[in-house]
Amino acid sequence: MRALIIVDVQNDFCPGGSLATARGTEVARLIANYLPSELAESNDYAAVVATQDWHIDPGEHFSEQPDYVDSWPVHCVAETRGAALHPALDESLIDAHFRKGRYEAAYSGFEGTFGDELLAPWLRSRGIEELDVVGIATDHCVRATVLDGLREGFSVRVLTGMCAAVDNRRGDAALDEMDGAGAELV
Repeated sequence: MRALIIVDVQNDFCPGGSLATARGTEVARLIANYLPSELAESNDYAAVVATQDWHIDPGEHFSEQPDYVDSWPVHCVAETRGAALHPALDESLIDAHFRKGRYEAAYSGFEGTFGDELLAPWLRSRGIEELDVVGIATDHCVRATVLDGLREGFSVRVLTGMCAAVDNRRGDAALDEMDGAGAELV
């Protein structure tokens, strides 16, 4: 069985947000159009999950002089508009929200929790063995989620047209890395 993982398609990562990617809104709309489509239905997703940065006090992850590699401007603070999923996404189509990074930097959706449950055991308890991954940002949270998914033993496809990078050069390098690790890029 297959699940769709929507990585961090949040307001702060879209134009107008505190850490916007150029294609954030476009990616949100592409995913929103994909979810109820025949193409999504043909993949027969057993679950659709979203990951979210959900920062309370992530320490040095936030910086007034960010390096945009390990430190960042304040973004996706828990319970704020910036942390909410982009409004184009129909929340009724999402089965679970895995929130990450409350008190630390967290890039991978596999670090997130839904209630008290981590993503990998949640997926396994539903018989899911294959993942399709979309979202923001290709060079950070998408990359980390894909690599952790592979390490956890899932078969992973990256739907590259529905991903947005912070930096296109690093995004391309991340796609190469994911491909080299065994992810299928489509």
